[in-house]
Amino acid sequence: MTASQIDGEIIATLVVGSDGSTTKDGSSRGVSSSADRTRFLARRRSVDAILIGGNTARTEPYHKTPVPVVVVSTSMANALADNRQAYWWSASPSVAIERARRLFGPTILIEAGQSIIFELISLNMIDRLELSVTPVAGGEDRVDVKELLSHFTSVSSESEGETVFYTATR
Repeated sequence: MTASQIDGEIIATLVVGSDGSTTKDGSSRGVSSSADRTRFLARRRSVDAILIGGNTARTEPYHKTPVPVVVVSTSMANALADNRQAYWWSASPSVAIERARRLFGPTILIEAGQSIIFELISLNMIDRLELSVTPVAGGEDRVDVKELLSHFTSVSSESEGETVFYTATR
Protein backbone atom coordinates (compact mmCIF):
# COMPACT_ATOMS: atom_id res chain seq x y z
CA MET A 1 0.00 0.00 0.00
CA THR A 2 1.43 3.38 -0.98
CA ALA A 3 0.76 6.75 0.62
CA SER A 4 -1.45 7.67 -2.34
CA GLN A 5 -3.65 4.63 -1.64
CA ILE A 6 -4.27 5.83 1.91
CA ASP A 7 -4.08 9.50 0.98
CA GLY A 8 -5.10 11.88 3.66
CA GLU A 9 -5.67 9.48 6.54
CA ILE A 10 -4.61 9.85 10.13
CA ILE A 11 -3.81 6.29 11.17
CA ALA A 12 -3.03 5.24 14.73
CA THR A 13 -1.27 1.98 15.47
CA LEU A 14 -0.98 0.21 18.79
CA VAL A 15 0.15 -3.22 19.92
CA VAL A 16 -1.16 -4.69 23.16
CA GLY A 17 -0.85 -7.97 24.98
CA SER A 18 -3.82 -10.23 25.73
CA ASP A 19 -4.34 -8.38 29.02
CA GLY A 20 -4.23 -4.94 27.35
CA SER A 21 -0.59 -4.26 28.28
CA THR A 22 0.93 -1.67 25.95
CA THR A 23 4.46 -2.22 27.29
CA LYS A 24 6.45 -4.92 29.01
CA ASP A 25 9.73 -4.07 30.68
CA GLY A 26 9.18 -0.48 29.56
CA SER A 27 8.94 -1.09 25.80
CA SER A 28 6.28 -2.07 23.27
CA ARG A 29 8.70 -4.68 21.95
CA GLY A 30 7.85 -6.76 25.00
CA VAL A 31 4.23 -7.15 23.85
CA SER A 32 4.90 -7.36 20.11
CA SER A 33 4.97 -10.50 17.95
CA SER A 34 6.80 -11.26 14.72
CA ALA A 35 3.52 -10.94 12.77
CA ASP A 36 2.85 -7.55 14.37
CA ARG A 37 6.40 -6.36 13.70
CA THR A 38 6.14 -7.30 10.00
CA ARG A 39 2.90 -5.32 9.56
CA PHE A 40 4.22 -2.44 11.66
CA LEU A 41 7.32 -2.00 9.49
CA ALA A 42 5.36 -2.25 6.22
CA ARG A 43 2.75 0.29 7.44
CA ARG A 44 5.29 2.94 8.35
CA ARG A 45 6.82 2.84 4.85
CA SER A 46 3.43 3.76 3.32
CA VAL A 47 2.85 7.10 5.07
CA ASP A 48 4.18 10.64 4.75
CA ALA A 49 5.28 11.06 8.38
CA ILE A 50 5.14 9.41 11.81
CA LEU A 51 4.06 11.19 15.00
CA ILE A 52 5.20 10.03 18.45
CA GLY A 53 5.43 11.46 21.96
CA GLY A 54 8.55 12.26 23.92
CA ASN A 55 8.35 9.12 26.07
CA THR A 56 8.09 6.95 22.96
CA ALA A 57 11.12 8.72 21.49
CA ARG A 58 13.13 8.03 24.64
CA THR A 59 12.16 4.35 25.04
CA GLU A 60 11.65 2.97 21.52
CA PRO A 61 14.09 2.62 18.58
CA TYR A 62 13.39 5.67 16.39
CA HIS A 63 16.99 6.48 15.50
CA LYS A 64 16.34 5.47 11.89
CA THR A 65 12.97 5.90 10.17
CA PRO A 66 11.89 5.56 6.52
CA VAL A 67 9.93 8.85 6.67
CA PRO A 68 10.10 11.97 8.86
CA VAL A 69 9.25 11.38 12.52
CA VAL A 70 7.67 14.20 14.54
CA VAL A 71 8.11 14.09 18.31
CA VAL A 72 5.62 16.11 20.36
CA SER A 73 7.08 16.92 23.75
CA THR A 74 7.36 19.79 26.17
CA SER A 75 10.89 18.59 26.97
CA MET A 76 13.16 19.79 24.24
CA ALA A 77 15.94 17.31 25.10
CA ASN A 78 16.12 15.67 21.67
CA ALA A 79 16.62 11.93 22.17
CA LEU A 80 16.73 11.45 18.38
CA ALA A 81 19.50 13.89 17.49
CA ASP A 82 21.13 11.18 15.35
CA ASN A 83 18.01 10.82 13.13
CA ARG A 84 18.19 13.46 10.39
CA GLN A 85 14.47 12.94 9.73
CA ALA A 86 13.44 13.67 13.35
CA TYR A 87 11.61 16.87 14.25
CA TRP A 88 11.12 17.75 17.93
CA TRP A 89 8.13 20.08 18.39
CA SER A 90 6.68 21.59 21.54
CA ALA A 91 3.08 21.41 20.32
CA SER A 92 -0.14 19.58 21.02
CA PRO A 93 -0.65 16.39 19.00
CA SER A 94 -3.46 18.00 16.97
CA VAL A 95 -1.36 21.06 16.08
CA ALA A 96 1.58 18.82 15.23
CA ILE A 97 -0.57 16.71 12.89
CA GLU A 98 -1.73 19.77 10.95
CA ARG A 99 1.83 21.09 10.72
CA ALA A 100 3.18 17.69 9.63
CA ARG A 101 0.51 17.45 6.93
CA ARG A 102 1.56 20.84 5.55
CA LEU A 103 5.27 19.98 5.62
CA PHE A 104 5.36 16.28 4.70
CA GLY A 105 2.02 15.21 3.22
CA PRO A 106 -1.51 14.25 4.20
CA THR A 107 -1.04 10.73 5.55
CA ILE A 108 0.23 10.66 9.14
CA LEU A 109 0.87 7.56 11.24
CA ILE A 110 0.47 7.90 15.00
CA GLU A 111 2.81 5.50 16.79
CA ALA A 112 2.47 7.25 20.15
CA GLY A 113 1.37 5.89 23.48
CA GLN A 114 -2.20 5.53 24.59
CA SER A 115 -2.54 9.02 26.09
CA ILE A 116 -1.86 10.73 22.75
CA ILE A 117 -4.00 8.21 20.87
CA PHE A 118 -6.94 8.74 23.25
CA GLU A 119 -6.53 12.52 23.03
CA LEU A 120 -6.71 12.37 19.22
CA ILE A 121 -9.68 9.98 19.34
CA SER A 122 -11.51 12.42 21.63
CA LEU A 123 -10.87 15.16 19.04
CA ASN A 124 -12.22 12.85 16.30
CA MET A 125 -8.88 13.07 14.47
CA ILE A 126 -8.11 9.35 14.02
CA ASP A 127 -9.52 7.99 10.76
CA ARG A 128 -8.27 4.45 11.27
CA LEU A 129 -6.88 2.44 14.17
CA GLU A 130 -4.67 -0.57 13.50
CA LEU A 131 -4.61 -2.58 16.74
CA SER A 132 -2.59 -5.75 17.23
CA VAL A 133 -3.39 -8.04 20.16
CA THR A 134 -0.71 -10.60 20.97
CA PRO A 135 -0.79 -13.48 23.49
CA VAL A 136 1.72 -11.74 25.80
CA ALA A 137 0.49 -10.92 29.32
CA GLY A 138 1.95 -9.38 32.45
CA GLY A 139 3.05 -6.03 31.09
CA GLU A 140 2.35 -2.44 32.08
CA ASP A 141 0.25 0.53 30.96
CA ARG A 142 -2.90 -1.44 30.23
CA VAL A 143 -5.65 -0.27 27.91
CA ASP A 144 -9.21 -1.58 27.66
CA VAL A 145 -9.33 -2.97 24.11
CA LYS A 146 -13.15 -3.08 23.92
CA GLU A 147 -13.42 0.50 25.15
CA LEU A 148 -10.76 1.64 22.67
CA LEU A 149 -12.52 -0.03 19.73
CA SER A 150 -15.91 1.36 20.84
CA HIS A 151 -14.91 4.80 19.52
CA PHE A 152 -15.11 3.55 15.92
CA THR A 153 -18.13 2.66 13.80
CA SER A 154 -16.59 -0.21 11.86
CA VAL A 155 -14.28 -2.87 13.32
CA SER A 156 -12.93 -5.90 11.50
CA SER A 157 -10.39 -8.47 12.62
CA GLU A 158 -8.18 -11.20 11.28
CA SER A 159 -5.74 -13.58 12.94
CA GLU A 160 -2.23 -14.50 11.97
CA GLY A 161 -0.77 -17.13 14.25
CA GLU A 162 -1.61 -16.07 17.79
CA THR A 163 -1.90 -12.35 16.93
CA VAL A 164 -5.29 -10.78 16.24
CA PHE A 165 -5.27 -7.69 14.04
CA TYR A 166 -8.14 -5.21 14.36
CA THR A 167 -8.85 -2.46 11.86
CA ALA A 168 -11.24 0.15 13.20
CA THR A 169 -12.55 3.09 11.19
CA ARG A 170 -14.87 6.04 11.82
